[in-house]
Amino acid sequence: MTAKRIIIEVKPNAKEIKVEKITDNIYKIKLTASPIGGQANRQLIEVLAQYWGVAKSQVEIKSGRNSKSKVLIIYG
Repeated sequence: MTAKRIIIEVKPNAKEIKVEKITDNIYKIKLTASPIGGQANRQLIEVLAQYWGVAKSQVEIKSGRNSKSKVLIIYG
């Protein structure tokens, strides 16, 4: 199984969901969910799983769980 490490800058409470690729491993992502109670993190995992065509269980937040800047690993 291969793994891809990506850096994400998240903007919660946006009007629409949008994934913007900056470089091969840096993305800006707008989410409609609130950061309260981990809602934005859950939506982020769903959005990225769909974006890469993998199961949600294959998307892992490695660091930045409580931050707008995050490091994620996508397995697949």
